[in-house]
Amino acid sequence: MFTGIIECMGKLVSVSKKGTNISFWVKSPISGELKVDQSVSHDGVCLTVEALQDGMHCVTAIEETLSKTNLSGWDVGTEVNIERCMLLNGRLDGHIVQGHVDTTAVCLDRKELDGSWEYIFQFPITFTHLVIEKGSVAVNGTSLTCFHVGEDVFTIAVIPYTFNYTNISRVEKGTEVNIEFDILGKYVQRRMGGVSSEL
Repeated sequence: MFTGIIECMGKLVSVSKKGTNISFWVKSPISGELKVDQSVSHDGVCLTVEALQDGMHCVTAIEETLSKTNLSGWDVGTEVNIERCMLLNGRLDGHIVQGHVDTTAVCLDRKELDGSWEYIFQFPITFTHLVIEKGSVAVNGTSLTCFHVGEDVFTIAVIPYTFNYTNISRVEKGTEVNIEFDILGKYVQRRMGGVSSEL
């Protein structure tokens, strides 16, 4: 379980494919503090640390993960948002994020304002029931608030700290990002019988 508050960014130093799986070696400021079998969010995707070496850690994405995320497009040099799982004795500064990406979205527009940035994202319309005005969404693992919500689009605003310390600054028109919708909304929809076939 995560909060969507990014700890740091990591850089991919190696990408290798074996069968339908892809393994990534990631170098980050916290790699040396991790342990094998620990769950860590990478751009919003919960992956298990498999090995540690020289300030780097290795994780592997299987076919199911690759089919619902943008990880198949990752390459050496890609910078990813990193967050370790939440502590039960800590504050929940973002929102409850599972690290189970629902789908990807494409950036339709990025606008720089006077001290902040706005992004418009388009997502598959089958998830429209999970996005609400002023609701929470995780974009590449970062907890953000939706507004100007349409059937298949939403807008998010980014403050300077988030822009400078996550990879949202690399997102431009046409960039594909990982999206996880609010888990509380999913349970409400399930209870009401309004679940998409994709969930």
